[in-house]
Amino acid sequence: MNTSKNRLYKHQDLVIRIFLVLFCTAIIVYFFPKSDRFKYDYAQGEPWEYETLYSPFRFAIMKDEEELAQERLEVIEQTPRHFYSIDIDQNELLENYDQSLKAGLADSIYDKYNRKIKSSVKEFLSNTYRQGYLEDVQDLKDIHPIVLKTGDDELQQLTYGDLITPKELNQQFVDLFADFPKEFNGVLTRRLKALIEPNIFYDQPITDLNIESELEKILPTRGLIAQNARIIAQGEIVEGDKLQILNTLNSTYESQTWSDSQYNWKLLGYVILVGMALTMLMLFIKKYRTEVYLSNKKLLFIYFNICLFAILTAAVVKLDAVFVYIVPVCMLPLIVKAFFDARLGLFSHVIIIFILSFVIPSSAEYLFLQIMAGIVTILSGKEIYKRANLFVTVGKIVLVYFISYFAFYAVYQGGITGWEWDRLLYFTLCGLAMLFVWPLIYVFEKIFNLVSDVSLLELSDTNSKLLKELSNKAPGTFHHSLNVANIAETIANEVGANAMLVRVGALYHDVGKMANPTYFTENQGNGINPHDDLDPEESAQIIIDHVIHGVEIAKKYNLPDRIIDFIRTHHGDSLVYYFYKRELDENPELDESLFRYPGPRPYSLETAILMISDSVEAASKSLKSPSSVAIDKLVENIITTQMNNGQFLNADITLKQIEAVKTIIKKKLASMYHLRIEYPE
Repeated sequence: MNTSKNRLYKHQDLVIRIFLVLFCTAIIVYFFPKSDRFKYDYAQGEPWEYETLYSPFRFAIMKDEEELAQERLEVIEQTPRHFYSIDIDQNELLENYDQSLKAGLADSIYDKYNRKIKSSVKEFLSNTYRQGYLEDVQDLKDIHPIVLKTGDDELQQLTYGDLITPKELNQQFVDLFADFPKEFNGVLTRRLKALIEPNIFYDQPITDLNIESELEKILPTRGLIAQNARIIAQGEIVEGDKLQILNTLNSTYESQTWSDSQYNWKLLGYVILVGMALTMLMLFIKKYRTEVYLSNKKLLFIYFNICLFAILTAAVVKLDAVFVYIVPVCMLPLIVKAFFDARLGLFSHVIIIFILSFVIPSSAEYLFLQIMAGIVTILSGKEIYKRANLFVTVGKIVLVYFISYFAFYAVYQGGITGWEWDRLLYFTLCGLAMLFVWPLIYVFEKIFNLVSDVSLLELSDTNSKLLKELSNKAPGTFHHSLNVANIAETIANEVGANAMLVRVGALYHDVGKMANPTYFTENQGNGINPHDDLDPEESAQIIIDHVIHGVEIAKKYNLPDRIIDFIRTHHGDSLVYYFYKRELDENPELDESLFRYPGPRPYSLETAILMISDSVEAASKSLKSPSSVAIDKLVENIITTQMNNGQFLNADITLKQIEAVKTIIKKKLASMYHLRIEYPE
């Protein structure tokens, strides 16, 4: 059991990579459309360019959406609306009206006309409620059928025009009181209008249920096509019923042709093909990008992007394959190149295009267009952090799409008349979508804690706000940082490290000295040293604090964590030896932790390079006679001391690389001091 655990632990990285490939394969295949693709490509209004097509099986013709929509509209318009009636106490209403008139009319007028008014209103109420008064007016024609449910649950078949609405009721008021004197005619009308109530109400729930029931009766098909019946002959125009029959055959092909066994075999084929493609990508990374292969986080980032664009494209294909060119697949090589390099970006792009070609109609056209666009993306995607360059890249990609589509259309159709202008719009939208690569790179930097070339190039600008502040407050430190950056970048290029990352880390590694610039010798231009007035412990603490201040300033200016790592580690946990030695001479039992940097030690090749470059460049300023012998001795002593103190134990740097660093840094310092290296005979 222990042997098995040890073996698993020993190969855990390999297990993780295998699992990553298998998991991504499963995710991509899961989102792939599982239906079988119709092997013919056709478009409305164009001639059928294939052999005469016969029905492979018996199937019903599906109605198109326009036809179904028209049938639904007719059902909605013709379905009866439901209403219900309630009983109104007419005697109580008449009594209330009589009381209202008695209070509103003079006694002489009331006594004279009371009986006639009462008789007329009673007959009016009887006729109105017998016919039915609807106050909630519906948007229906008078001839629209309705169903009226009475108080005794009887259903009456009527038309909407049989009901009295407020507009008709107002006219009846006019007719009702036309024979009465005009001076109190308005009072009679207003009093009755205020008291009369509707007795018919619209039954919305029952009506909706009835309409829904009728809509469910609509058949999605019309007519049948017998097996082996001719569907369309070569040269015939794809339109009308022929177009609808082809669409039906296309949509029902899977259910009529694939059994469960065939479906499982097809699924297995997808898994094998996608798995092979992702495995080839992993092998490429292992052979040519070892530093990426050894980082689980970087591998996860690459495969995450592969899955992201594969799933996005598969979702669009499921929705409607015609929109597939809107998906900005060429964003993938731009993203990979921004974080790694162009070669890996192009290889990743080719892999995902191969994967997507399994499920996209006209896969040959798609394959050619996208690979050409990917190559153009890689070739023209230099300095993407500059807005103009990205716009130029997008313009070139869209132009490649246009030209390639024009060529394919000319090949397939023998001309360019009648081509799909919508396709050009999709290409343009794809280009516009690629402009979102900037915010997407920013999001990926935060999620995966990676630093892209875009951010590094921006940070390397010495006109940035923080570096300008450093040059103003601590000009000597700024000049020192530039020298360290040049040395470290040269070393990184030679030993295979990330040169841009090292350079940016070097530029910002001493920003903490801005807090107390005059306490560092490179900024003491007037010959006054403030440390002369301090004891060694206080001086050491000020020197040590520049690391802490640097981290605080870096966070304040939102520098990436990978750059802050250079600030934390560029002195490791080494001693501030000068002040420690001074204090040690007076106090032999001195606690050396008071004179030691907080660390941590460098834990990457890049941070180790910076520590060496920083220490050697700073120490070289103390050489009174910077000869080649003196430089050799200085470099050897500093790097050997750092090695003996264990500063590189956590860093991914080999002894061979350290020897290479020594050689490079000696040459670099010699060139800075205008010396000629003395080579052995």
